[in-house]
Amino acid sequence: MPPTAEFTPLLAPFSPWEPGALPLVVFGAIVLVVMAVILFLSGFLVRRRPTPSKQQPYECGIRPTGPARFRYPVPFFLMAVFFLLFDVETAYIISYAVAWPELGLPGYLRLAVFVIVLGLGLVYAWRKGGLDWDEEEGL
Repeated sequence: MPPTAEFTPLLAPFSPWEPGALPLVVFGAIVLVVMAVILFLSGFLVRRRPTPSKQQPYECGIRPTGPARFRYPVPFFLMAVFFLLFDVETAYIISYAVAWPELGLPGYLRLAVFVIVLGLGLVYAWRKGGLDWDEEEGL
């Protein structure tokens, strides 16, 4: 007797009995509904009674001496972006080091290209003055 093809319905990914897309869709819908309800209730049930003391910026219990809004210097944000960039690079290199036996030479070459491109980006930022923090001149 020849083997017969097994019937697989088109809605198999949405079966509640097998892992698939249905639990993810239901979970996402529940999360969206709960978020909407919380946002609606927080805006609807709150009592808004603004007073001058409530409108003042809070500075750890110290009376404010000036405006709360001041401009951060641009190098602050540049350093934050550089930190994130090289932090992600470090995580990538460490994960590569853990997977060294499986990746072998092709993985090593990919990592070398990645590090070279980031090194060139660092040299470019350095030459453009992105790493110089001079508060009097700015960037």
